[in-house]
Order: sequence, then C-alpha cells, then structure tokens
Amino acid sequence: MQTDLQPLESQDVKVQLLLVGGHQYTLYLKSDAPILNSLITTIVTRAAKQESASHCVFQIPINEGRSALCFSSEQLVGLVTEPPIWVQQVENIQPVATNILNSHYIQIDNFLSSEEHERLIKYVLAKESAFTPTNTSTNDKNYRRSMVLYSFPEFSELIVNKIQKMFPDIISKLDIPSFNISQIESQLTAHNDGNFYKIHNDNGSKETATRELTYVYYFYREPKKFSGGELLIYDSKVENNFYVSAESFKTVEPRNNSIVFFLSRYMHEVLRVNCPSKSFADSRFTINGWVRRTEV
Repeated sequence: MQTDLQPLESQDVKVQLLLVGGHQYTLYLKSDAPILNSLITTIVTRAAKQESASHCVFQIPINEGRSALCFSSEQLVGLVTEPPIWVQQVENIQPVATNILNSHYIQIDNFLSSEEHERLIKYVLAKESAFTPTNTSTNDKNYRRSMVLYSFPEFSELIVNKIQKMFPDIISKLDIPSFNISQIESQLTAHNDGNFYKIHNDNGSKETATRELTYVYYFYREPKKFSGGELLIYDSKVENNFYVSAESFKTVEPRNNSIVFFLSRYMHEVLRVNCPSKSFADSRFTINGWVRRTEV
C-alpha cells in the first residue's frame, strides 16, 4: 500500500500523537516531513491489516534537537493533525525495499571455570533477599520485569577483568574499530516466571551515550528448570537519519556459562521466561553490563 498525503504544499502542521495507555504528545512538523509520512503510513498500514506491516521504533528529535521522543510503532494509536492531512490510499503497490543493516554478535561458551561457575551460583542463592525489582526511566512496569543485584564486588571484578583481557579479541571478532575503555559496568539479574524485557537499546540517552558494547553472561542451575528467555537482537535500518529496528532479528539462546557481546545501539529484547516452580533458585541468571568508551 502507498500513501499520498494532501495537501502537497509544505506547511506547518500541529501533530498530536495518541499512544497506547492514553498517553499524548504534541509536536510541530512540516507537512512534507518524512517522519510525518512514516507516522501516517504506520496508521494506514495497520488499518489495512497488512501482514507485511513493519514494526519500528520512532525516534523524533524534539526541543530543537536537544531531546528525542522514542516509542515503538506498535504503541501508536492515532494522529490528530491541524490543519487536516488527508490520505489517498493506493492498493496493490509493493513497498520499496529497505536496506537492512545486519546485527552481529559473538557468543563464547565456558566463560568461567567450573569452580568459578559453581561458586557464583552458591553466592547468588545466598543473596536472594538482597535482590530488588528492576525498573525503567519511565517506571513502566509492563516494559521490564526482573530482579537485580547491583553490588556483588567479588564476581563483578572477576567478570570485568576477564572482559578487559579479551577486549582486543572481542573487537576483532565483531569487526568494529577499537576504542579506549572508560568503564565496564555490571549488574546481576534474575528472570523468573513471567519476566521479560521489551524492545530497547542501551545507549539511547545522554547518560548512556558512551556505552559501546553490551554483554550478557548466562548462568543457572542444572538441570535447567525454565524455558524461554531468549535474547532477540534486531537488525537495523536508517530512517530519517536515525537507526531504527528492522523486522528481522537474531535469536540468542541463553546457554549456561556463556557470554554474549553486541553493539549497545542495537535494539534488543528478552522474551518471556517460563519457570513453573517459580523458585528463585530455578531462575535464568545473568551478569550483564556495558563497556563504555572514553568521551572525546
């Protein structure tokens, strides 16, 4: 389906975004702005119930470029435009192919020794009462559900030292330019029954902009008592000078005692975990974090 916007002459348009949950946001765009066309196309395509409708993340510069409004296309319910923008729908026109930027990751098995792995599991189970619920900057409880431990110095130091030693090899395998490390962050996360983390990236704010690499180390008790919890790493495309997620993705299995590295700018998500026992000890555990570059 192709959408033609009317009128054709460029003019200022007041656009009110209607988002899931009753949220609203008003911005001002030119009637011929590509982002306005993308917003309207999203609504029209969904109305036509096209199976090929693409899902993306809108990242709209606001406040004269000092901020960005970010939301998933699935969250967009409707638009109010002033003056009206009318859409002519043209059927049976194939969408223009988009250049997809493939995501890349590496997964390394047997990251810790058997003795280190066993010590870590015993440590985590003894620290159950110290875990706290995770949250997001928007405090949306339906976006992320898990438990986290921020202080675990013995093992955070172990992980960070190993990553520092492996850094040249990691950079080489990911085929990205090297950079000076300013910090390696870490946190310990537990995903139990019904836990998940919806699509997001790890360096989309001013506070996180220097994150270059994301890592996730998986560990759990054997035999495994949960299912699900796969990591989806989305391919990317450039839309209106912003990286947005494509429909295609790579699926990473949470293999015990393995660690995954990928670029922090990639959109990714954690699928829902199913843990019938609901016991903390049967959780999908990770030590995850970010390798930050030195600011120029």
